[in-house]
Amino acid sequence: MKKWSLAIFASGTGTNAANLIRYFQEHPQIEIVFVLTNNAQAGVIQKCNELQVPIEIISNQQANDALFLRTLCQTYTSDFIILAGYLRLIPELFSSHYSNRIINIHPSLLPKYGGKGMYGDFVHHAVLENGEKESGISIHYVDAAYDEGELIAQFSCEIEPGETLATLKEKISRLEQLHYPRVIEKLIQLSI
Repeated sequence: MKKWSLAIFASGTGTNAANLIRYFQEHPQIEIVFVLTNNAQAGVIQKCNELQVPIEIISNQQANDALFLRTLCQTYTSDFIILAGYLRLIPELFSSHYSNRIINIHPSLLPKYGGKGMYGDFVHHAVLENGEKESGISIHYVDAAYDEGELIAQFSCEIEPGETLATLKEKISRLEQLHYPRVIEKLIQLSI
């Protein structure tokens, strides 16, 4: 039986990347073949070393080069690309080659609070400042624009009176850790 190969792209601490690596470590059908980062100082590098997953550190210039990315992913025979806190815009030629095979997670209920510059604390601050009653996560396919690809799934949480940045971040993180691996697994199993 074919094992489906996932590449993870990450720019930051690597919390979601590490969660995905652990989730798929012993999976009979899905494996993480490498992690790519465009940030030589990213926490994801240490997590990958600890979890013994190959890590590729690239420049922002290489991150903008669709042919470079495609060649790298072909070297690892990556079937799907999973974004886990990756902050670069995916080049259009790369996203079109991997059409419906690049998946992203965003810490809001898109289309609200998406787009360029809307990531991490910036999203949570905006949600709280606007007095939203709920927030959540969106899992979507990636196209040539930030956070505009077709939605796959959304999961929400209530924003309670007195909610702080720290408590909202914790709620969103729990949703990400629980749902992202399972949604990816289900999508891939449906494509088999």
